[in-house]
Amino acid sequence: MLTYVALLNWTDQGIQNYRDTAQRADAFGAAVQKLGAKLLNIYWTVGPYDLVAVVEAPDDETATAALLQLGGAGNVRTTTLRAFDQEEMDRIIGKAAG
Repeated sequence: MLTYVALLNWTDQGIQNYRDTAQRADAFGAAVQKLGAKLLNIYWTVGPYDLVAVVEAPDDETATAALLQLGGAGNVRTTTLRAFDQEEMDRIIGKAAG
């Protein structure tokens, strides 16, 4: 599985409905699971982003579909980063070193 870090900011709709944020997180977790991905964790944060989600997915297409569904609900806007674990980074360095 590939790892993705999604940086989320509430839209006007999302902040108006802040009381439902935990339930929306649960619904997102269930939705990504139906796509074959997994919500590893979600954090509510202080600073330039309102939430940070860590998702595992089998491929970029699945991760993108999950985050499109999330954004399509209208409560958040996302910025998504592909994250590499140490084993993946070791392979990348090996390729780069030739």
